[in-house]
Amino acid sequence: MNDSSFIEKRRFIIKLGKALHKFGTPAYRLESHLQTVSSTLGIEGYFLISPTSMTFVLQHDTEQEYNHVARVKPGDLDLGSLARTFDLVEELSTGQRTLAESLERLEEIANKPNPYGHGLTLMSFGISAGAFAMLMDTSWNDVFWSGMLGLLVYGLVFWAERSKRVAEMLEPLAAVVCAILTCGIAAVIDPSINIPVVILSGIIIFVPGLALTLGLAELAARDLISGTARIMDAIMLLFKLYFGAVLGMTLGKVMFGESVYIEPDALPRYASWAAVPLLSMALVIIFKARIKDSPWGICAGIVAYFSAMLGGLYLGESIGIFVGALAVGIYSNLYARWMKAPVSIALLQGIVILVPGSKTYIGLNTMISGETMLDQAHIGTQVFLIFMSLIAGLIFANVIVPPRRSL
Repeated sequence: MNDSSFIEKRRFIIKLGKALHKFGTPAYRLESHLQTVSSTLGIEGYFLISPTSMTFVLQHDTEQEYNHVARVKPGDLDLGSLARTFDLVEELSTGQRTLAESLERLEEIANKPNPYGHGLTLMSFGISAGAFAMLMDTSWNDVFWSGMLGLLVYGLVFWAERSKRVAEMLEPLAAVVCAILTCGIAAVIDPSINIPVVILSGIIIFVPGLALTLGLAELAARDLISGTARIMDAIMLLFKLYFGAVLGMTLGKVMFGESVYIEPDALPRYASWAAVPLLSMALVIIFKARIKDSPWGICAGIVAYFSAMLGGLYLGESIGIFVGALAVGIYSNLYARWMKAPVSIALLQGIVILVPGSKTYIGLNTMISGETMLDQAHIGTQVFLIFMSLIAGLIFANVIVPPRRSL
């Protein structure tokens, strides 16, 4: 291998690693995938990935070694770009593309705008907030106002994309605004809403349940640096959201006074069943999945929820999550085999239905204020068991149907 060939290959590997990190790939999957790509290109590679840094050591022989260290920002989930990058690597491996063409295509994928546009993304934020309220078995009043707050939250996200100062305080700002408006709605317009639940539903898109789960999965895979960093980042985000909600509720009560709660009619049973496909469809847009992959992601959410519900009937709620994670893990690995696609496409859209992010928030509220939401007094202890069940289900799924691809 001459110097120019080695330079071109290492340039591709580094750009590939940064792109996949930007698209939200977990560290243990990214390191494994880069090892595979390096071997395919005839280069020996060693990689150390964390949410905010990347280290590449690439060598062809003892005289050709290259070290590259980069400071990066934590990635956001972009399942469509992840799938396109996976296809690109497959095309390179089979000789359908040259390295020069692959580098050009990788640049196109990294700079591709949101395929769904602002209108559909706005609608998905509203639907996801309303669907979450439906899953909480509250009332139609809560569902409606949660959806309205979800639309408002996207307005703040849109603003943050254009303002660095807003981006730095986006999550607590969203919590403060949602809490103040919810208190105003309860005091002036609709006293039948459950204020804490509506606030939580409005900001649910920021609640880091998936990040906590991925961090624990990285720890389970012995990727200790990345796992610890991801979990601590998620905990800090949770604290910022909770403080924003408390501050907003305090300001709201000062501005609008105390509201007298009027018990509304409860949601019918079918509402929570309808919420799952609605939430899964909204997540397709929020995670920017490709249209052709969206049915598989929606099915993953349905498989995860109803498997967990069925397991919960016989084994209890916490262990039922194990059944749901096992089912969606097997489903995702089979999908990756049949469709020759990254397992993350289906898996992440499935487990996000199961992750106890909201329960972590509720547990934090119970621990700090001593108040319970939705009569779930022992939720703090349940959260740990649910997380353990979730990770164990994914590990067992990989044993029953081993994944054939690293992504």
